[in-house]
Amino acid sequence: MRDAIGLRPDDVFWNIADPGWAYGLYYAITGPLQLGTATTFYEGAFNAKSTYDIIERLGVTSLAGSPTAYRLLMAEGPEAAARVKGKLRVVSSAGEPLNPEVIRWFDAHLAAPIHDHYGQTENGMMVNNHHGLKHPVRAGSAGFAMPGYRMVVLDEAGNELGPNQPGVLAVDIANSPLRWFDGYHQAETPAIAGGYYRTGDTVEYEPDGSVSFIGRADDVITSSGYRIGPFDVESALIEHPAVNEAAVVGVPDPQRTEIVKAFVVLAPAFQGSEALAEELAQHVKKRLSAHSYPREVEFVSELPKTPSGKIQRFLLRKAEVEKRKG
Repeated sequence: MRDAIGLRPDDVFWNIADPGWAYGLYYAITGPLQLGTATTFYEGAFNAKSTYDIIERLGVTSLAGSPTAYRLLMAEGPEAAARVKGKLRVVSSAGEPLNPEVIRWFDAHLAAPIHDHYGQTENGMMVNNHHGLKHPVRAGSAGFAMPGYRMVVLDEAGNELGPNQPGVLAVDIANSPLRWFDGYHQAETPAIAGGYYRTGDTVEYEPDGSVSFIGRADDVITSSGYRIGPFDVESALIEHPAVNEAAVVGVPDPQRTEIVKAFVVLAPAFQGSEALAEELAQHVKKRLSAHSYPREVEFVSELPKTPSGKIQRFLLRKAEVEKRKG
């Protein structure tokens, strides 16, 4: 709360996450109250209009929530954001990686710096772009290790990796005095082994020491020998004005092992068509690389999500596997 969210005594703080989710429990209730700072709760269901209304009415200066919520605020358009532009001092994001387009939009239309924070229910926040600490912030990066944690990237053999080498993000137990998670009750496989707790998330270190998220190990796509992180493809897609939301998965392919498929929720002014699908594929191809673009694009009305707003890619992937079997 102090270093990453950067909470100040004079802030009007609102974490819009449900307290039934760890992010809401830790960082909407426990954290603010431990600092002796008031926190805000709203009983109604989330929607963009009520969120803008509350920010304006209460004078919220520090806002926290998920990327899904922020993309819905973006979908309301610049006109809706204009009435609260400049009111937010800082905005914090957690739950999923924060797309660079969201960062750019918040800067342009809300005049608010939005920072990505990474954590887990088991550990709380471990890697963050800190509002309360000065350091360079790179779009698309989860940031730096929290004070009190030493984070490393491991290969499959448990060796620590250097910059730009993808591996599993892990906590160095002996050198992380503030971690509290010791393992799962009656687990057949220990969560902590060889002195490390492995998060299960695939990342890589950048030369400046920041952490770039690639994806959950089971979300990473292998196509023609390339490893493709869905986050990069999704981030490229939502830069296109036709796209409100996107989810990317790997689907089985006999020649390439997997191909990239995108499920896209369109902005209200657009309609799905083969021409638009090809336009989106070429947009990603130009932004990323020839092997990363979606070879299939399906337009959908909504994406499957958890109650906390995380996209459930595994449901999309499972449905595609079943469909291809049939």
